[in-house]
Amino acid sequence: VALPSLRLSALRLAVAMAVSSGAASLEAAALVSEADKPDPADLAAIRDIGPDAIVFHAGPDGTLRATLRP
Repeated sequence: VALPSLRLSALRLAVAMAVSSGAASLEAAALVSEADKPDPADLAAIRDIGPDAIVFHAGPDGTLRATLRP
């Protein structure tokens, strides 16, 4: 989401949707991006609801770049 008053990544949107749907926690998250490292704000959103969640970061070609643990 890229509005003048609101910027929200797909991962943060997924976390928001999970919370609004009643999810109490997250076990894992998958992120596909061209960036070398995930945005710290994305990781913070995941940690807010899933402090022990594993984050899989892959490139656009599907290659796993990192498995991030708390």
